Amino acid sequence: MKVNERIKRLRALMKERGITAYIIPTFDPHQSEYLADYYKTRVWISGFTGSAGTVVVTEDEAILWTDGRYFIQAENQLKGSEIKLFKMGIPGFPTYIEWLRDNLNEGDALGFNGKIYPQSDVKKLEKEISKKKVKLVDEYDLIGELWTNRPSMPKSSAFVHDVKYTGKTAKEKIDEVRKKMEKKDANYFLLGSLDDIAWVYNIRGRDVSSNPVIISYALISKDNAWLFVDKEKIDDKVEFHLKENGIEVEEYDKVIDYVKDIKRGSKVFIDPSMINRWLYKGIPEECEIIEGVNITTELKGIKNNTEIENQKNAYIKDGVALVKFLYWLDKNLGKINITEVSAAEKLEEFRKEQEGFIEPSFDTIAAYKENAAMMHYKAEEGKSNYELKKEKMLLVDSGGQYYDGTTDITRTIVLGHITEEEKKDFTLTLKGHINLINARFLYGATGSNLDVLARYPLWQEGIDYKCGTGHGVGFLLSVHEGPHRISTMPNNVKLEKGMVVTIEPGVYKEGKHGIRIENVVVVVEDIETDSGQFMKFETISYCPIDLEGIDVNMLTEEEKKWLNDYHERVYDELSPYLMEEEKEWLKKETRSI
Repeated sequence: MKVNERIKRLRALMKERGITAYIIPTFDPHQSEYLADYYKTRVWISGFTGSAGTVVVTEDEAILWTDGRYFIQAENQLKGSEIKLFKMGIPGFPTYIEWLRDNLNEGDALGFNGKIYPQSDVKKLEKEISKKKVKLVDEYDLIGELWTNRPSMPKSSAFVHDVKYTGKTAKEKIDEVRKKMEKKDANYFLLGSLDDIAWVYNIRGRDVSSNPVIISYALISKDNAWLFVDKEKIDDKVEFHLKENGIEVEEYDKVIDYVKDIKRGSKVFIDPSMINRWLYKGIPEECEIIEGVNITTELKGIKNNTEIENQKNAYIKDGVALVKFLYWLDKNLGKINITEVSAAEKLEEFRKEQEGFIEPSFDTIAAYKENAAMMHYKAEEGKSNYELKKEKMLLVDSGGQYYDGTTDITRTIVLGHITEEEKKDFTLTLKGHINLINARFLYGATGSNLDVLARYPLWQEGIDYKCGTGHGVGFLLSVHEGPHRISTMPNNVKLEKGMVVTIEPGVYKEGKHGIRIENVVVVVEDIETDSGQFMKFETISYCPIDLEGIDVNMLTEEEKKWLNDYHERVYDELSPYLMEEEKEWLKKETRSI
């Protein structure tokens, strides 16, 4: 069934239910960034496969909103459909809530599926459209009613994440949560986000591709902790672990009963951006709701020493896999047929050879030539899948899930002749990367305070990238993790010792090329002076940066020193795990300039 036909059927169902406009967001009941196939309703209605976006359908309009990572991809995937693209963050394009405010009339009905729509967005809707007396209708999953042959709910088994990796038992983490609850004067903490639940209970799963989580809810009180999950996913070992740490297991659907039974007059802490409308409405009216960022999000954002040491180990293994891949690519390009898809598959093979590897931490982006201008491009057999030649550049953004950590790294690889413009853009990207990764900053700084350091060299040439510069990285969890980030978007979260974050500036020129250089760092303490405690970044990811892409004349002596020191570290950390010919290759790739 084509997209336009699906929209036509949705409109018929909307008319039947008296709904004027219907919102299809990119959410599951847990407000996850990456979704199980069962919940990819926005993909089904629009054909747009990017990881972020919202569709609104009315009687005569169908619009997709997405961000700068996906503008090119969305334009391509929406071709042939009636859906219009509205570019988020670009002047002249209202947000979807602003558009609804301006286009709905008094007495209209606005529909959405309350089981997946976050309470925080309901509040924004109510604020914008309250004056028009628009009715909110949150009880219908209209896409679910239309979607024939919908994928089934995932049924993976949970597993325990051992304390030798986590550094703390689940009981210790729950105790920390309870101390924070006490400070917030909360009797209950209701938790819907899957990575938070996995972290606090030291369990993992395979319910969502590339995200080792189990579909569940959690409720923590002063004396009790509950996990609501399909009990078929809990074997004896996991059940014993949960019981040993004071966690009771109930069926997934029972969460609403427990929420409705919360003692009247209690104070319930929630993160409204991570609790769906359906569950929020289940909290008794007599209870006081305290809102804020999830307690667990703030706790897990700061890695303990055990987690950091494990994560460093994961990045050494990951670096070995990457170097083996780069060596293989260098030796085989032009001799055998290599495509974007087969290159990504080969890289995964090398990761699979590493001890403790579970799965990729996201779909590998292997983007050749102008495909790399699409930040989240995905090559597919029979669709877009360039054969690699000894010319131009290949961007590879990839990562792995290991028992001892989650990895994420990007390198842009020069395969042959590149233009002066491409070399200049590569070098500007590197300059931005070094400018930020080498920074000393006063404690109290946030990611939005530091973001300009990465953009400065690019801005001097009139270039910008329409995305953030860095994001937190989970620990055998989501590759994108808050509460911290490095971005132009305002963020009041201080960069604390132990926070892990990416640094990944880039240049993206539609129809030409895309360049990104990404490393992962941990925030550590630097010098302390009369001005206070200064902080810096310690790099924990290891992979050579392609010297063939660099115009050395554009680099300062300090930048050259950083690159030479980094490459020396790459060789020292990775060479012990390589074969002799790979070592020789790496020695050349990490030579001093």
